[in-house]
Amino acid sequence: SMGASGTGKSHLQESVAELIPEEDRMSITDLSESSFYYFKQGELSHKLILIEDLDGAESALYPLRELQSKKTITKTYVEKTRQGQNTVQRTVHGPVCVGGCTTKEKIYEDNSNRSFLIYIDQSQEQDERIMDFQRALSAGDKDEAVQEQTRELLKNAQRILEPVKVINPFAKQLKLPQSVFKPRRTNAHYLHFIEAVTFLHQQQRPKQVNQETGEEFIQTTLEDIENANRLLKDILLKKSDRLTPACRSYFEQLKNHLKHTGKEQFTNQEISLHFKKSLTTIKRNHYALVDDGYLKTVTKKGSRTLYYEVTSFEEYHELQASIDTALDKALANVKKIVKAQSPTKAQNKNGLTKPVKSAS
Repeated sequence: SMGASGTGKSHLQESVAELIPEEDRMSITDLSESSFYYFKQGELSHKLILIEDLDGAESALYPLRELQSKKTITKTYVEKTRQGQNTVQRTVHGPVCVGGCTTKEKIYEDNSNRSFLIYIDQSQEQDERIMDFQRALSAGDKDEAVQEQTRELLKNAQRILEPVKVINPFAKQLKLPQSVFKPRRTNAHYLHFIEAVTFLHQQQRPKQVNQETGEEFIQTTLEDIENANRLLKDILLKKSDRLTPACRSYFEQLKNHLKHTGKEQFTNQEISLHFKKSLTTIKRNHYALVDDGYLKTVTKKGSRTLYYEVTSFEEYHELQASIDTALDKALANVKKIVKAQSPTKAQNKNGLTKPVKSAS
C-alpha cells in the first residue's frame, strides 16, 4: 500500500488482516534479515506476512523476496560443538504472501515488481466518505456485531478451501498492452491473479480429472476473467504510469484547474497560491513533470519569470483507454472462441479431461 503519511495505509492493512484466518497470517512490527532463517522449516509456508512499516524492515526484504520468488531460502553458518566446528545449513520454505505499507515507492522497486500496488485514495471525496462512516459509527448507526459476523464468515469460507490445481484454458488469448510496467512479470501476475479468483470459487467449479495423470483440477471460467479484469484495471493503470501517484494526483488537479480557468501558461508562484502548497513542493512536482515531458517551459521576452505549459491534457485518458481496450479485447476474443466451440471440444482440447463431480 502506497500513500502519504496519515492516509490510512496501516488501517487498510489491519482491516484486510481481520478477514484472513488467524492461522494463515503473521503480523510483524520489527524484524531483521537473519531472523527469517530461524523459523522452522515449514513455519512460513503459505502464510500471509504483514509488515506495518516497510521503511523499518528494509534489511529483511531480500529474504522475503526470495521466499516469494524461489519459495525457499537457505543460510550456511558455522556452529561450535564439543568436537569442533561444523558447517550447518538452515532452510526455510515458502511460498509466502507479503503485505506492507510505505510512503517511498521508488526505494522498494524490487519488491513492487513482485507485487500489486494499492494506492490510497487521498481525494477530498474519500475524506468525506471516511468521516461520514466515523460519524455513523460514533452515532451507533453501524452494527458492529454484523461486521464481526461477516468477518468470521469470510474467514470460515477460506478454511474450507482445499488444495486443487487450476487450469486456465483461455490463457493464450489473454495479452496485456506493452505499456504496462515490466510486462513479463506483470503478465505472470495477471495470470496468477485469475487463477486465484478461480481457486476462491472452487466450490462453484466442477472438479475434473486428467486421464493421463489422474490429477484433479478446476478450470477458469469467463466470469473469473471478468472479475479479475474489473479488479486489476486501476492497478495496471497505476503500474503503467511513469509518474508517481503523488505527482500524478497533483498533475490531474493542475490540469483540471487550467481547464476550469482557461489558462494555458502558469508560474510556480500562481499555482502555489491557488493550491495553498509550499513553493518547494510545487517546484519539485514541476521539475519532475518537465523531465518526463508532461510540461514544457516557456520564457517571455523581457521577463525573467519562468512559465509552464501542459504538453497534453489527454495523455492519462489515452493510457487508461489503452489498458481498458486491451483487457476488453482479450476477453472478447475468448468469448468468441467459447461461442465457436462446444463445451466438449473445448474441454478435450485443453487437457484430455472428463468431469468428476460438481462441488456443492
